[in-house]
Amino acid sequence: METIEKIFGEIWKTQLIKSLIVIIVSLLLYKSITFIFKGKKSEKIFESKKGNTYLKMLKSIIRYIFIIVTVLIILQINGINVGSMLAGVGILGVIIGFAVQDALKDIIKGFDIISDSYYQVGDVIKYGNVVGKVLVIGIKTTKIEDVNTKNIVSISNRNIDQVEVVSNMINIKIPMPYEVKVADAEKAIDDIVKLVKENENVEKCEYRGVDELADSSINYQIKVYCNPILKVQTRRDALRCVLIGLDMNNIQVPYNQLDIHNK
Repeated sequence: METIEKIFGEIWKTQLIKSLIVIIVSLLLYKSITFIFKGKKSEKIFESKKGNTYLKMLKSIIRYIFIIVTVLIILQINGINVGSMLAGVGILGVIIGFAVQDALKDIIKGFDIISDSYYQVGDVIKYGNVVGKVLVIGIKTTKIEDVNTKNIVSISNRNIDQVEVVSNMINIKIPMPYEVKVADAEKAIDDIVKLVKENENVEKCEYRGVDELADSSINYQIKVYCNPILKVQTRRDALRCVLIGLDMNNIQVPYNQLDIHNK
């Protein structure tokens, strides 16, 4: 009895050692491959936003491949016939398909995001009430950093239809009283545009003309371009410039007016 236990103990130790060796070798190979991507040549290849997106996706795929292959090798070492197990997968395919259909949707949509360039690493997107910068596009999820809270949010790739890519443009209306002549209004807007351009976050600012003939004002429009991450603060700064510019030209912001007619 003791001899049998000793034999089984030796076998178990041998299998454990082999399993540990497989895990260590797998980790070293994975680290070696990912280290190659950090070289100077690789940085030049993947330095663009799209290239960086492909790099993140490639790393995610390699990680999953290493995990699957390592698990299969360890199972084989521990006496499980991997060939028979894989053959049995065909029989259980329908059941497994229903169980992992959401994961498959995520993987398919992940490739769609990359191939169609729907968004890329570094872009700013909106998902529900969250606006964030894309950090990683994996084969199952997209990770973004909330621009307001700096929290990391994970989005399932299958929810791409609920994602909006945030542009770098802000539309700002400048209300003017009807009493102000167009020439005087446009002179004030020129001053406002100059003030907005002085903001360090602003990439470009341009006057686009009359936007609306409202009930109590003529609304002119300017467009301000900036980094999407900074849109909220840039808008506040631009509105401040609007008030300063109007004040410089002695123009008051019009109030809503209600005309009452007596019969």
